[in-house]
Amino acid sequence: MKKILVLCTGNSCRSQIAEGYLRHFAGGNTEVFSAGVEVHGLNPRAVKVMQEDGIDISSQTSNNVNEYRDIDFDYVITVCDNARERCPFFPGKAKKFHENFPDPAQAAGTEKEIMEQFRLVRDQVKEYCRGFTAEYLSDVRRNDEP
Repeated sequence: MKKILVLCTGNSCRSQIAEGYLRHFAGGNTEVFSAGVEVHGLNPRAVKVMQEDGIDISSQTSNNVNEYRDIDFDYVITVCDNARERCPFFPGKAKKFHENFPDPAQAAGTEKEIMEQFRLVRDQVKEYCRGFTAEYLSDVRRNDEP
């Protein structure tokens, strides 16, 4: 079983969304964790936009990366530049990947405008996770939708 860690700054939005999609696309043959170099708590807007796409992340927790030091990950994915710069060293075989997604928690404007930013980032993360799963987890069952 492959083990994946997704890292961002606060483990509130981007990494939580990626955790949800990686679990969905990879099916039950992976263990997916997310963490932050800080802990900001699960963002309710991230939960809401994922529910709109049929994925429930409401039971996920916001964790600090240090909680996972003893796990031998196959893949570590950073989803923001700050996390990549501050990411601790993970011993072992972990292959490292990086994609810098905008932080929807920093969006300003009306609630509608903020939610549109969350949806935009959600869709970007979804496509990244779909592609990652197809390329690196082709040996596990994948779901094609939502």
